[in-house]
Amino acid sequence: MKKKPFKITLAVLLALVLALSLAACGGGGDDDPGEENGPTFSANIRVGSKDFTESLVVAEIYAIALEDAGFTVERRLGIAGSAVHAAIVNDEIDLYPEYTGTGLLSILQLPMETDPMTVYDIVKAEYDEQFDISWLDFSTANDGQGLVIRTEVAEEYDIYTISALQEHAHLLRFCSQGEFDEREDGLPGLIAVYGPFDWLSSRVYDNALKYEVLRGDEADVAPAYTTEGQLVNPEFTLLEDDKYVWPPYNLVPIVRNDVLSANPDIAAVLNRISHNLDTETLTMLNAQVDVDNREVDEVAADFFNSI
Repeated sequence: MKKKPFKITLAVLLALVLALSLAACGGGGDDDPGEENGPTFSANIRVGSKDFTESLVVAEIYAIALEDAGFTVERRLGIAGSAVHAAIVNDEIDLYPEYTGTGLLSILQLPMETDPMTVYDIVKAEYDEQFDISWLDFSTANDGQGLVIRTEVAEEYDIYTISALQEHAHLLRFCSQGEFDEREDGLPGLIAVYGPFDWLSSRVYDNALKYEVLRGDEADVAPAYTTEGQLVNPEFTLLEDDKYVWPPYNLVPIVRNDVLSANPDIAAVLNRISHNLDTETLTMLNAQVDVDNREVDEVAADFFNSI
């Protein structure tokens, strides 16, 4: 009978020690960051973009999607294209939309490749090794170099490929932007693969005016990028690069590895956006801003709500 109180006291002490141990480990409390209380979010996800319409729209879509998933987002949009890589490497932003061709040629300065998956695989591996940055899922949306022709001229001469354009160049007026005639991935690259382009005439115009020049029947053909908003206009036809001269510029979200490790749910959120972006959709989004004069945030919100 004398030992019974001792046993009760020992049991109480053991229970107290166990409770204190659990509290010290943070087990099961309201502030527990474990899986039972959902995903762990860092305080702020800094979303960046380059300083042109397409990058602004896509980055805003990323930001809306992340906010919808529960993240707190800080927008750092409109960074100069020449500075955005340094911004992510120097921990000034956490993620932004980048192009595979830009990563390959401008940042890594590697030899040109024309297969989209080959380029993606190269930049994905090299960025991870050199910059501690992840490329997320591959988007089929490709904002690459191209050539646009007036549709009535394309129909008259049956010109829908660059091969056909080269055959008929002597009948056509070229609207050059000057530097396109000199760049390795411009006219010299085309000539090396397709042969000479003996234009009826070639005059230099400001790039911002090229669609007005074409519409005004001052020229027939001009350099373009494959997702420019004006390409929704049936007056213009984008020619097929049927001999694959130009490298792909597929759009992909890239994220700092430390941020992705702390917030792994970012990948699923942004990959969903990539899976819903193709070249036609990207062109349409650009057109809503550049042709229809809608606000970037409105266009981005409408797109996110539609997927």
